[in-house]
Amino acid sequence: MESPDFPFGTSEPWRRHIRDTDLKTLRLFVAVCDHRNIAQAAAEAHIEPSAISKRIAQLESELGVPLLSRARRGVQPTAAGVALLEHARNVLFTMERMVSDVAAFGGGLKGRVSVCASVSAIAETLLDDIASFMREPEYQNIRVDIEERLSFDLVRQLREGAASIGVCWDNVDLRGLQHRPYRRDLLALAVHPDHPLASATSLRFVQTLEHEHVGLRPSTAVHAMLQRAAATAGKTVSYRVIVSSFDAAFRVVAAGLGISVVPVEVAEAYLPVLGIKIIPLTDAWAQRRFVVCFKSFDALQPAAQRMVEYLVNRVDGQLSSDPDSKIML
Repeated sequence: MESPDFPFGTSEPWRRHIRDTDLKTLRLFVAVCDHRNIAQAAAEAHIEPSAISKRIAQLESELGVPLLSRARRGVQPTAAGVALLEHARNVLFTMERMVSDVAAFGGGLKGRVSVCASVSAIAETLLDDIASFMREPEYQNIRVDIEERLSFDLVRQLREGAASIGVCWDNVDLRGLQHRPYRRDLLALAVHPDHPLASATSLRFVQTLEHEHVGLRPSTAVHAMLQRAAATAGKTVSYRVIVSSFDAAFRVVAAGLGISVVPVEVAEAYLPVLGIKIIPLTDAWAQRRFVVCFKSFDALQPAAQRMVEYLVNRVDGQLSSDPDSKIML
């Protein structure tokens, strides 16, 4: 098949054409790219290959660029085709989600809640709390998307409306957001049993700075906090290994390659498996409070409001009648 003539010089902008592109054409284009073969895509869609060729040729003409490179044994997306393919997948996925979410309001409390959370929140109890929420009979039709985000990215997404709810440490800049207190945790030092600090019953962070550390990425909130604490003492943290998760940090510690500041709640699961030791830190900042945050509680969908209330009700076993559970501006 020869490529059509492309209207680069047309007076009508291509944007006016693409607005009329239907979902079926996009779906067929994706199928062709997946199969690398128009005939196979046509058989899957139960239409004639010529019908697909005509639709794609029309799309190429409207966009003014070739989307497929045609050969005897099949087709390959061009650079422009690859770009369109990515967007087409996103559009089709979004449309399917839109139909599903709107149809879900046919009866009962339904909807989809997007949650972004910090690595610490996800590593500790958040996933268990959300799973418990979703198992409640009245919430069984609520769908949840959970994404791990750095704290500053999380806050930005909430402000921009890209997520409904965020869960993070309360030391981040929460201006412009409402928040409620969530769970607390305690930071401690994970050490190999043979490490010189292993015999201590508690430590101040400054006492650990003579030893090599295993840390999370510099972009994380806990890394920044440790850097500030060391600078306040006029020292620096010496990192031998940087990892992307607490799981990796525990395994590096178990290998005897360094010590690591970690949440006690996460460490408890690794103690019997890896044989490491956990020593509480006595610094005031080692006791952390997490928050559930959002742009506006009143603007949340009912499903998201119920999740916020459920998470807050689980704070240290307290009920939402606790004065601390009120919305903070």
